[in-house]
Amino acid sequence: MKFPYRKFSLPQYHDCFGRSILKPIIPVKICFGEKSIRYEALIDSGADFCIFEAEIGEYLGINIKKGIKIPFGGIQGGKDSTAFLHQVVLNVGGWDYKTMVGFSDGISKRGFGVLGQKGFFDLFVVKFNLASEEIEIKENRKNN
Repeated sequence: MKFPYRKFSLPQYHDCFGRSILKPIIPVKICFGEKSIRYEALIDSGADFCIFEAEIGEYLGINIKKGIKIPFGGIQGGKDSTAFLHQVVLNVGGWDYKTMVGFSDGISKRGFGVLGQKGFFDLFVVKFNLASEEIEIKENRKNN
C-alpha cells in the first residue's frame, strides 16, 4: 500500500527550507469494541511506541488510566509525560492488527498521532521515498 506524503506550508522558514515541507502522515483507523475512529498519524521511526491523544481513547470508550502506565518524552518540547497502554485494533491500509498503543494528555491537540517502533514498525515494512513523495507499507510476514 502506498501513501502520499502530506505537504505543509512553512512561510516562516522559506529562506531555509523552501515554502513547504513533506511529512509521512497517513490515515489510520483505531478500533476498540464496537467503536472506531479515523485519525491521522505521523510515521516516526524514532518513537518507541504508538501514541495517540487521550481524547481518542475516551471516545472509543477506553478507561485510559486503567492501562499500563509508561513514561515518555520528546513530543511536547522534551517534557516527560505519561501514556497508558491499551490493546486496540489498528487498521492501516485496510489491514487490521491487534496491537498495544498509548493514550496520553501529553500529546498536542493540534498535532497528529504517532506510529512508532512497537505497534507499527514491528508489524510493517516501511519504505520512505521523499523524492517520489510517497511512503510504501507492506505487511511484515514474520509477525503474522
